[in-house]
Amino acid sequence: MNIVTLLPFIVLIGAMFLMTRSAKKKQQAAAQMRNEMQPGTGIRTIGGMYATVKEVHDDAVLLEVAPGVHAFYAKNSVGAVLDDDEYNRIVHGTSEDLKSDNPVVPDDASSLTETDEPAADASDDSPIDLGKKDADSAPKADDAEPKKTDGESDTK
Repeated sequence: MNIVTLLPFIVLIGAMFLMTRSAKKKQQAAAQMRNEMQPGTGIRTIGGMYATVKEVHDDAVLLEVAPGVHAFYAKNSVGAVLDDDEYNRIVHGTSEDLKSDNPVVPDDASSLTETDEPAADASDDSPIDLGKKDADSAPKADDAEPKKTDGESDTK
């Protein structure tokens, strides 16, 4: 046999060896991360749920998914152990890295329409009725019938 015919097989076997080695390293790192979990640590499950670890057992963990709500999960369902800053930023929306000198972008266009001059009708706080009013179709108070409730009908 010629070495040229064996070369593709050798390359294929080498690539498979490197891929399985890389996957094995990732699995070992994930197992080590799961074994180092401690109560009070914030985690993300493989389903995307964020929770706090309450108890760690051999093959399972007790998670607090909401205040006072606990769930029992397998250790393999923990996708990532988060550090405190990242967990608080994601779950509670707190972030210490916000700068006050950044421009604030409004959620709506109200700041684009505001003027420095006070509006003439600004003192009138009564609601504006935008409904169509027709003098002929409006029922008068004395000939209005009481509204029917559920279960009532016109038949007697």
